[in-house]
Amino acid sequence: MASASSATTLKTLSFSSPKLHNTRSLFSSSSLSFSKVLTPSLISTPKLQITSNPSSKTAFSCRSQATSSESERPTKVQELCVYEINERDRNSPAFLKLSKKEVNSLGDLVPFSNKLYTGCLQKRIGITAGICILIENKSEKKGDRYEAIYSFYFGDYGHLSVQGSYLTYEDTYLAVTGGSGIFEGAYGQVKLQQLIFPFKLFYTFYLKGIKGDLPEELLGVHVEPSPVVEPTPAAKACEAHAVIKSFTD
Repeated sequence: MASASSATTLKTLSFSSPKLHNTRSLFSSSSLSFSKVLTPSLISTPKLQITSNPSSKTAFSCRSQATSSESERPTKVQELCVYEINERDRNSPAFLKLSKKEVNSLGDLVPFSNKLYTGCLQKRIGITAGICILIENKSEKKGDRYEAIYSFYFGDYGHLSVQGSYLTYEDTYLAVTGGSGIFEGAYGQVKLQQLIFPFKLFYTFYLKGIKGDLPEELLGVHVEPSPVVEPTPAAKACEAHAVIKSFTD
């Protein structure tokens, strides 16, 4: 009886052993398969960096994905000189006394639009258009401080926009905030020289961010700023050879 029982037990163990063996193989195969699924996703993730160190700890860090547009922005400085002249034929400027005070005061507005000429005064190139907000009257300097926001229009070439303090009693610098056409992406600053307030001003732009060189017809040797300078008669009359193509009027 004991021999029969032992034989039965041996048969049972012998029959069960393959199942245990198969189970281990299946588990091992499943683990390998699971590892194959996870590993590629970790490797292919561009933002995840995994670093192991001797203490067996895993460090995770994310690498920033900054664009390279800033580093590719042109930094060459290009100088452009223009004259802004009020010829008293545009009903400009308009004084809006919102403060309702006799003396120029905070909040008074001055919309304006004047004519633009090249620095050499040989060509009419466009207009200015914008607004000045009075910030403070400087009685001791016999002038005013404005916050100015305006644009320079150059016909088919596009425009430049500027903003900053405009002082009627001394030279000032304004920021170039952008542009269109050939001036797309422009930044930098512009020096404003007051020649005769508010009728004659001279500007020197120091421009960055422009792709390519400025057109020759916008450049040339400028006439030294002076209260007595005037555009050529042909430029004033907007004769064909004395204007840029599709100049803004």
